[in-house]
Amino acid sequence: MNPKSGNSERPGFDRRMTREEINALPIRRYGRRVRIVRTRQELDTAVDRLTKERILGFDTETRPAFEKGRIYPPALVQLAGRQGAYVFQLRHLKFPRALRRLLADSDIIKAGVAPEYDVTQLKELGHFRDAGFVDLSEVARRSGIKNHGLRGLAAVLLGFRISKQAQRSNWARETLTPAQVLYAATDAWVSRELYLRLVQDGGGRGDGR
Repeated sequence: MNPKSGNSERPGFDRRMTREEINALPIRRYGRRVRIVRTRQELDTAVDRLTKERILGFDTETRPAFEKGRIYPPALVQLAGRQGAYVFQLRHLKFPRALRRLLADSDIIKAGVAPEYDVTQLKELGHFRDAGFVDLSEVARRSGIKNHGLRGLAAVLLGFRISKQAQRSNWARETLTPAQVLYAATDAWVSRELYLRLVQDGGGRGDGR
């Protein structure tokens, strides 16, 4: 369906979908294995697999700051491709060159909501020239969609809602909880699915699966 058509079957296209409408939708979570990347061997394996992908969902997570003026660096980088989702724990990896090269690869699309902020924060950890990033919120705006956040876009375009229950948890902890892992992987997976849907509907950068 063309997002500009205002089809009444999807109330979020011709107006902003409300919180109540989103909350009435079923919850979906990433349903495949999530690989946690903490060691050099896991890093090499993950990057080797991800460089074979054409489209990746991208997101980061940062430890929340509950004190005014305190800012924490990104704790996780999440990337999801057709073959699986990977959660890179920067506490253990720092910000390795192999991951930076992947984020600088212009041949691989990295789709996320407002990725510019995430990229700016990552550059504080190690320099790289970002390439291949697509801002889903900007593609949505150009398509006439009124919801621009990840949760709203998932509701409008994919017909389900994603949980934000773990959003304010401590992402810098040494060992992530299963709920944190699933949350992080879901955000990256949904970003990829949204890119594919927006391209299918005529917006964005038109690469295939």
